[in-house]
Amino acid sequence: MLTLSSLSIYPLKSCAELPLTQATVEPLGLQQDRRWMAVRSDGSCMTGRELPGFVHLRAVPVPEGLHLSAPGMPELVVSVPPADAPRLDITVWDDTCSAAWIGDDADRWLSAYLREPARLVYVDTRMQRPVDPKYAAPEDRVGFADGFPLLLATEASLADLNTRLPQPVQMNRFRPNLVVSGCEPFAEDRWKRLRIGEVELELVKPCARCVFVNVDTRTARPDPAQQPLRTLATYRKDGNKVMFGQNVIARRTGVLRVGDAVEVLEEA
Repeated sequence: MLTLSSLSIYPLKSCAELPLTQATVEPLGLQQDRRWMAVRSDGSCMTGRELPGFVHLRAVPVPEGLHLSAPGMPELVVSVPPADAPRLDITVWDDTCSAAWIGDDADRWLSAYLREPARLVYVDTRMQRPVDPKYAAPEDRVGFADGFPLLLATEASLADLNTRLPQPVQMNRFRPNLVVSGCEPFAEDRWKRLRIGEVELELVKPCARCVFVNVDTRTARPDPAQQPLRTLATYRKDGNKVMFGQNVIARRTGVLRVGDAVEVLEEA
């Protein structure tokens, strides 16, 4: 029996995992997932690929906005910006759009922790970032996730990878929102549509992995042996890309709960 075994969000792009027991699926993905992001002065996104300390930055949604904490830093609560907040032109990889700017206090806090100038922005209702039209409908949108609203992985695929590694890794290296148990390794490659509770999901594209998966979430340092990406590349390579997990778009929104049954509606 296929089961939803875990749910996680990452409220600030590249921050520490925040596990949940239930979550609301919205068109942009799980509620509160990757709705905040640090950017450089030129508006480009800042991520754990080049700044691994992000994985020790904890961002927790609170009623007024977001609670930030990190080693060596005072705690800070930032507010969701008002509708008339100043805006910044920002870029997330190949996409350029406009996002709401939070303010000087948040910028100073992030800059001090990351040790380089940073600004904090938010996905408000005015921000419009389309999903790649090769894989999505014209109306599909995404927040600050790399490219798609949701990411799914399976316990069996991680277990298969861990049998090949000198040291096993945890699932949070891969930063999925949804983890499914009860299938064979890489069964997710064949899934096209899923139903979990009242939610229906379309799996649109395998997820190409980058060096961020080599960052040890316990130490916030890249693995010197470039694992697990080096091992994944020996058997999960497609062209010049290494695949693990599936990018997902919600086709029917609703509430997900850990322990929900997962039904495969269509295979690719």
